[in-house]
Amino acid sequence: MVLHTVYGVMIAGLLLPHVKPAWRDRLISHWCRGLLSLLNVTLRVHGTPPPFDSRNIMLVGNHISWLDIHALNSVKALRFVAKSEIRGWPVFGWFSEKVNTLFTERTRKQDAGRMVDITAEALRSGDCICFFPEGTTSDGSHILPFKGSLMQAAINADSMIWPVTIRYPDANDQANIAMAYYGDISLQDSIFSVIGQKAPVVELHFSSPIAAHGHERRGLSLLARQAIASHFPAHPS
Repeated sequence: MVLHTVYGVMIAGLLLPHVKPAWRDRLISHWCRGLLSLLNVTLRVHGTPPPFDSRNIMLVGNHISWLDIHALNSVKALRFVAKSEIRGWPVFGWFSEKVNTLFTERTRKQDAGRMVDITAEALRSGDCICFFPEGTTSDGSHILPFKGSLMQAAINADSMIWPVTIRYPDANDQANIAMAYYGDISLQDSIFSVIGQKAPVVELHFSSPIAAHGHERRGLSLLARQAIASHFPAHPS
């Protein structure tokens, strides 16, 4: 883990600023696949993920763990919208800045409009953005209410919304709560909890994309949430 982290620091600091976008995406995906392998996490992909060369796409998913980002990046390198507190995370915060994460100040109501404009501009320029509309993580057993204001960016940019359901199932296909980073659990404790799992699994269920054009953000949020919920065993509301 330490060597892989050092390798990641070298890639992020020395290579990413100087390579073409396609190679940059490949390097990020390669590093994330290596991290999953080191953690002995089996990745299962269902449905059709966005093509490698796709542009102007907003992935919308439920949020369970810091590992979500690496699982998604291992399939398709993305720009993530994240709370500003992540900047302070050891190593991961630095990585987040190096891969051009869009940071939002969620405690400031006036920041919502700024984030819509910034995200819409990034989408128009061809970026693929990932947005977790729950606004926080759950234990993986259910979906929290969506805060869909950022859906307006996809509407403004005439983007495709690509719902993705993230699950960490146990042997009985129920939520493996030990994989979740939620509540008062510290990042360090969460990392050790993941390392302590014998054969952890993360599933990514990609639903059919939805054209944002012609929708209003609340209706678009509802469609995305329904698609994500459909891949939960109990179809939580």
